[in-house]
Amino acid sequence: MNQPTATHRSGITFKPATRQQAKLRMALLGPGGSGKTYTALLLATALGERVAVIDTEHGKAGLYADEFRFDAFEPETFSPETYIEAIQAADAAGYDCLVIDSLSHAWAGRGGALEMVDQAAKRNSGNSFAGWRDVTPLHNRLVDTMLGARLHVIATLRSKVEYVLEEDAHGKKVPKRVGLAPVQRDGLEYEFDLMGELDSDNRLTVTKSRCKALRSAVIERPGLDLATSIRQWLDAGEPGVLDQAAADGVDVADLRRLRSTDQARAYVAALPEATKEHVKAALPMALPTFWREATLDDWLEVLVALRHHEDRRGDGQATVASPARAPGGGEPSPSPSPGSNRQPEQPQLGAA
Repeated sequence: MNQPTATHRSGITFKPATRQQAKLRMALLGPGGSGKTYTALLLATALGERVAVIDTEHGKAGLYADEFRFDAFEPETFSPETYIEAIQAADAAGYDCLVIDSLSHAWAGRGGALEMVDQAAKRNSGNSFAGWRDVTPLHNRLVDTMLGARLHVIATLRSKVEYVLEEDAHGKKVPKRVGLAPVQRDGLEYEFDLMGELDSDNRLTVTKSRCKALRSAVIERPGLDLATSIRQWLDAGEPGVLDQAAADGVDVADLRRLRSTDQARAYVAALPEATKEHVKAALPMALPTFWREATLDDWLEVLVALRHHEDRRGDGQATVASPARAPGGGEPSPSPSPGSNRQPEQPQLGAA
């Protein structure tokens, strides 16, 4: 096995790579009626017992509530900030899988990124660059939140639709609806481990896959066999750092509740030495900033800075109880003790 090289004066050290268990990051692309919502729910409920859905389609996911069990949140507007808060709420509540149906609304929906840029341009004499200066970092934060969540994420994407003429079995030209590019920011497909395009016949063509067994696969009416293949691929390898921390009784949601450096240090001081290292290893996965060579004290400062930044943002649009404050908007709740069984604040997700 390759041994780690000496640490460079910059603090960078290369270490042997290991295969770790992972959480799914999947996108389903297709035109209306191709089965995106149904397929996402089928896969999500096969991958975990507790499923949350961000339903931007006026309750459309609820049409399948007689077949699948899940909780739903229906945002009224589609700012990337709303998506960020909903993803964090599902993560903190301990859901196994989150379906974002659809992610296209964060781009082109009411209050989404494009509308935010247009509004900013109107305030700046038609200069859209001023809008993108603010919206691009916000959209990037949405992507980072989605990738950093400690649960499986399946996102549906609308496609820009076009009709083409094809010959039917009788040689007659008939119109057929086909999907083209996703309604989202260019290059978003790079962020997903698995991406597939559904056509109007509910045929899934895998267009991107880090799972070798599914590369370039064409699947008629995807079902539980696909979920099994995905599960086997995700479970291969060693437990991830978040799972290791959880096995030590550490809940990253508890860490996010800490409101000061003193509270954070007191929490960590009570942990066993091995657990402290797992906490340090888990924090890069739980926070948007990623410092490989940070000390434990560095991470505590980042944690507190992030908490204060979230406080200054003010209330968002998602109906989510802040995990950092006591019910009713009172004083901050006392910092949790390591390994406590206190559950995270529950987002107000309605059972479908």
